[in-house]
Amino acid sequence: MEKLKRYIIFLIGLFINSLGVSLITKANLGTSPISSIPYVLSLNFPFTLGQFTIAFSLLLILIQLVILRRSFEPEHFLQIPISILFGYFIDLTMVMLFFVEPQSYISSVIYLLIGCVILGFGVYTEVLANVAMLPGESFVRAVSSTWKTEFGSTKVAFDVSLTVIAAVLSLLFARRLDGVREGTIIAALLVGFIARLFGRRLSFLEPLLFPASKEDADRSAEASRENACSAPHTVIVIGRQYGSGGHDIGKPLAQRLSFAFYDNEIIQMAAGSTGYTPQFIRDREENMTNSFLYDLVNQMYIYSATREAPQDAIFESEGNVIRELAEKGSCVILGRCADYILHDRPDCLKVYLHAPESYRIKRIMETEHLSEADTRQKIRKMDRRRSDNYHYYTRRLWGHSGNYDLTIDTEIGPEAVQEIICRTIELRQIKNLKTGISRSV
Repeated sequence: MEKLKRYIIFLIGLFINSLGVSLITKANLGTSPISSIPYVLSLNFPFTLGQFTIAFSLLLILIQLVILRRSFEPEHFLQIPISILFGYFIDLTMVMLFFVEPQSYISSVIYLLIGCVILGFGVYTEVLANVAMLPGESFVRAVSSTWKTEFGSTKVAFDVSLTVIAAVLSLLFARRLDGVREGTIIAALLVGFIARLFGRRLSFLEPLLFPASKEDADRSAEASRENACSAPHTVIVIGRQYGSGGHDIGKPLAQRLSFAFYDNEIIQMAAGSTGYTPQFIRDREENMTNSFLYDLVNQMYIYSATREAPQDAIFESEGNVIRELAEKGSCVILGRCADYILHDRPDCLKVYLHAPESYRIKRIMETEHLSEADTRQKIRKMDRRRSDNYHYYTRRLWGHSGNYDLTIDTEIGPEAVQEIICRTIELRQIKNLKTGISRSV
């Protein structure tokens, strides 16, 4: 039943996809990169855009067959009926949009942008269904898996190549640049970004449409109950402003309590599961320059069924590491959105450390030997990046007191901060003990 539902959603997405392609094309500012070659050919030969789309898709499938050879799975042949259906959908929607005839450049741009939104939603719907890929994306997957190239870079190279070939064909057949314009570039930049945005904003849809099986749900509920009841140890997670002394407070605190301490160790463990080097991870974790630009740069990964954007992969891997470490025993974990990742654990004490900028400037100037101006600039840059990273992955405000059990100004001194945390743990243990006794009575 779930498989049938997925295919229905995929077909809906395929139709939405064709509607977006047709509207972008009707805007008369070019078309999407994947449709650029069929569109240019349709302008110069007596066949429709949909018919050329089918022919071009079949060519891509044939090339995949040559590239993959024995690795070409039987399920990949599903691309053939999908391509034929997609081509007919494009011709159908081109007829449906007969009324779209932009009379000005502004109206063309408006139609183009609406088409990008529709196409982005169609791509998101296809990814949500997770049953098949269109030949263009499947071709990129075949290339990247065969020659071990990065999916995102390969997708960019593929789109650029299609656009260049389409431009050359246009100049060759029509002696002018027709069918490849600024709309092609805009669609290349926006469609994947919009699809990725839909994926983040509508993440609640997948569990609603495809709920876990009853057995999986029962096992998950049972595990949650056991975890909530046992709470066998204490996990302290520390979020911190840059320069507030999180590491210098967290490590001695762990030693004082005889807890394990995890900071750079998380990087090493994540490196083992992602294939990235520790330095690569260190440069990118908790380091979101701008969430909009990040989505824009990494929008091509929406098409990949097997590979995430590097920073997404790092966050997911570090999240898994943090959960494993929390299960192992009492520990102190520094940063990396751990308060959010472990928010449902009753044995987790969530702490946020902050301090006045003047205190942090003085501390960083002493430890990193920077000028006051450079220190102030670095503090603000690092805080902004940590805040953007936290908000991007948690949809919550970094440093907001409601996300934590304790927020402490570290200007009172490292020993005082440690004392507050230790005393809070003691009071929690006393409360849990009394609660347990009252329940038994």
